[in-house]
Amino acid sequence: MDEPIEQSTSPSDPDPNPVPTTIVHPRREPFEHGLLPIQKLIFNDPVEALTPLKQKFASSSTQRVDSEAISELLQISSDHARLVIETLTSVLHSETDPLVAARPDDIDSVGADLRDLILFLYIQSYKRLLPRSHKDSAAVADVWPSTSAFDGFLSALSPLQLVRSNSRRFMPSLADEEAHQLSYLQKHLANILSLLSEPVEGEGEECLVLTMEGFEHLGFLIQFDDKVSEGVPLSQAAPFFANSDPDMPAVPVPASQVHDWLMKTIVSSLECVTEKASAKENGHSSGSDLDVAMTDASPSSAKAPPSVRSPCFVEGVSKSSYVKQASDIKNSSVKVINCHDSTIYILAPLRYAVIYGCSDATIVLGAVGKAVRVEHCERVHVIVAAKRVCIANCRECVFFLGVNQRPLVLGDNHKLQVAPYNTYYSQLEEHMTEVGIVSAINRWDEALPIGAVDPHDSLSHPAGVSDAQTESATRLDPDQFTNFLIPNWFEGASSGPTKDNPFPLPDAYLTSQQRNQKNLSEIKQILREVPLEENRKRELSSALHVYFRDWLYASGNIRQLYCLQGD
Repeated sequence: MDEPIEQSTSPSDPDPNPVPTTIVHPRREPFEHGLLPIQKLIFNDPVEALTPLKQKFASSSTQRVDSEAISELLQISSDHARLVIETLTSVLHSETDPLVAARPDDIDSVGADLRDLILFLYIQSYKRLLPRSHKDSAAVADVWPSTSAFDGFLSALSPLQLVRSNSRRFMPSLADEEAHQLSYLQKHLANILSLLSEPVEGEGEECLVLTMEGFEHLGFLIQFDDKVSEGVPLSQAAPFFANSDPDMPAVPVPASQVHDWLMKTIVSSLECVTEKASAKENGHSSGSDLDVAMTDASPSSAKAPPSVRSPCFVEGVSKSSYVKQASDIKNSSVKVINCHDSTIYILAPLRYAVIYGCSDATIVLGAVGKAVRVEHCERVHVIVAAKRVCIANCRECVFFLGVNQRPLVLGDNHKLQVAPYNTYYSQLEEHMTEVGIVSAINRWDEALPIGAVDPHDSLSHPAGVSDAQTESATRLDPDQFTNFLIPNWFEGASSGPTKDNPFPLPDAYLTSQQRNQKNLSEIKQILREVPLEENRKRELSSALHVYFRDWLYASGNIRQLYCLQGD
């Protein structure tokens, strides 16, 4: 690819080195939700490792690869091979790919597109951007005691050290992450294009060309401006195929030409991102700043126009209740960050969700059709209906799951518990249908533990630690299982069709639930029938109210009543 390729002088050919007029952005989803901590997927030389995969399936009629073939070629277990396909499915750029619409049980028979699979496997070598160092060690010590259970070799990633400063200035900003991802793509672009290209014979030597279809698969990693993500084909943003006749096959383009144009575009985009990041660091952020659009859901920030590419943030909620419904969410992704001692309700259909650095909170997510990632949380209850869930570096958390794929558990986890889904709201089933979640399939208790160390975190770890197995999650005791009631805030909110939990409960949990309901009914009946004079009944009622009030204050649930009253 480094050798110059002679270009045709036909007037219809595009300028071989056109000046980029668009800004390229990395797709965040593969880098946020698509990295797996499986050592055998991290190649020292991705081109050498992936070329046999390309050669074996490039000549097949469908160019689709199932988990058996992945297991055989990459020498990984069948569970890990299926995990590769499931994870790839959750971050695909094309909603028309057969994997997107496939039922959970049919994913393996459909198989992954060869080119998407190659790109997915290639980026497993990506290293995430490290958090910025905290300059105020006293502030860290104030909120993160030295006896924390997170002490150890992963202490650099402790959630409260990173995010309890009520500011995102110590975490990588969107601009920082975008620049880091663009730099990665810049460094590896030649290799990526060589794996997507096809060889042809020309002028006595072999050269590589890229078809329009092959170029479209770059949409797995990049997109041009926000407009392109609304459905315009990626090839229409590039000069090579923009004016192609839709009724005629587009002429393949030399890979070197695509490489040169993309490199110029990436360099230009990097300069733009760096300028914005520098302006923000110096206190001169503008309305076009990458981070501005992200603060749409933050309770402490001014409203900003939503961006197609930017997630909606719920950030810094403390000792409060916070509610977002479908009409409030303008984006398809949500990030809940740095929330403590609170109850968070995001009752909406979503594509992606991230819960990061939260503690002592209950977080209810509506229906998440692609992926949920919960990371660096302590003593958090998460209630979610989702296609897939990933749990990383969490402690003493309980997950009430309605999930179609095996929950993924990785990193430094301790005392995690899982339980069946335990709530509902009136529009839940509508939202589940909208994002493709099947209530008949719930794999809540089939957690798949991977590694105790995430090889993508850019940290150095002691020898041998990378092979250690993470601590998995245990089942919640059925006797401790209770339903979670979501209050009805607004008039008309009960008009939806959902009247009960759409996920069937396992027998042990159903029996426990029925026993609790029976006990409650019996207690009510006893209180109604107890032979007391009216003044003694009033005393009993008063005592019950006092105990209930004391429980509200002791548990912190009194805050919810105040918040609901304010709503």
